[in-house]
Amino acid sequence: MALLVLVRHGESTANLANVFTGWLDVALSPTGELEASAVAEKLRGFRFDAAYCSTLVRARRTLEIILAALGQADILVQPAEAFRERMYGDLQGLNKAETILKYSQDQVDIWRRSYDVAPPGGESLHQTQDRAVPYYQTELAPRLRAGQNVLVVAHGNTLRALRMSLEGLTPAQVETLEIITGGIHVYEFDGQLAILQSYNR
Repeated sequence: MALLVLVRHGESTANLANVFTGWLDVALSPTGELEASAVAEKLRGFRFDAAYCSTLVRARRTLEIILAALGQADILVQPAEAFRERMYGDLQGLNKAETILKYSQDQVDIWRRSYDVAPPGGESLHQTQDRAVPYYQTELAPRLRAGQNVLVVAHGNTLRALRMSLEGLTPAQVETLEIITGGIHVYEFDGQLAILQSYNR
């Protein structure tokens, strides 16, 4: 059996300010640091062989806190461009509430939640999936088939894209998939990467 643990980074300063973040490289907020420590407490007893994260600092810092607290800072850590957040294009840095007033709640919901529609100048979830899933298949899947336990710290949309692929979710189902900051999802696989269990922790 192999474990894949997916973690969304802790709250960032941009989450706190309620702005679209995307590829903006922002730090964790104080609450985000606490959320990362809380993730570590929930993962007590897990032993990882490798860890992957987005190259953005909010994910890298979350992973650093988790591994230090677990006493596993010496394992292989691989930052990956493929696991960066969805690029929000022209919306990056804009206040979400003000954007809703300008474009309407319905339009902003489509940009944020839909599978195929990209925000202006940005990526759709489909495009995010097209870079995240091949990286998972090339880099992570062989480790899981070999029985290794793998930790991934990334972003809400990256993790939605991965979970859609792993669980066979439809575009309609993924629209309603919410992943909170500091959220944890665990998969237990057999040697053929069939899912034995899948649960939030």
